[in-house]
Amino acid sequence: MPEKNPLRKLSPDELGRLSVEAYRAAPKLPLRLLLDNVRSRYNVGSLLRSADAFRVEKVYLSGYTPAPPHPEIHRSALGAEESVDWEACPDPLPLVEELRRTGWKVISLEHTTQSISLWDMEWLPPPWLLILGNELIGVQDALLAQSDMIVEIPQFGTKHSLNVAVAGGIILHEAVRRLMK
Repeated sequence: MPEKNPLRKLSPDELGRLSVEAYRAAPKLPLRLLLDNVRSRYNVGSLLRSADAFRVEKVYLSGYTPAPPHPEIHRSALGAEESVDWEACPDPLPLVEELRRTGWKVISLEHTTQSISLWDMEWLPPPWLLILGNELIGVQDALLAQSDMIVEIPQFGTKHSLNVAVAGGIILHEAVRRLMK
């Protein structure tokens, strides 16, 4: 006897994906992302793709973080560089100061003597600016000093860091999960 509902992958139509135009017009979450001197174009593209998936309001590409258009960014973003609102921001400090003045809570992802486990943190009221740092040296000290919270992802192996795009996906997922409660 055949199964009534056999296991199968959903088609793009069944997933209800928005067009770029519909996505741009759709309401966004009170969540922004700042990439601080992220070197890899593939990481930038991956983070733009995650920002699209979680309806992030805006992504700031600060310092020497590469910006679209570029084939390597496009390859990992899969077109999210067209849907997500992003802005190149050579000096992130004035931007962070302005966002703080207007009520944004600044949360950096970094290992410090004062960082809080992502599992244990008590989220401040939104809106949130999440800062992700350089693949080798992390978030610059001047931005850490402007942070309302510094958060780290618990890890249990021999390495003490994750790829910035992986870490960004984890904290974005957790932030959106908190916003949806």
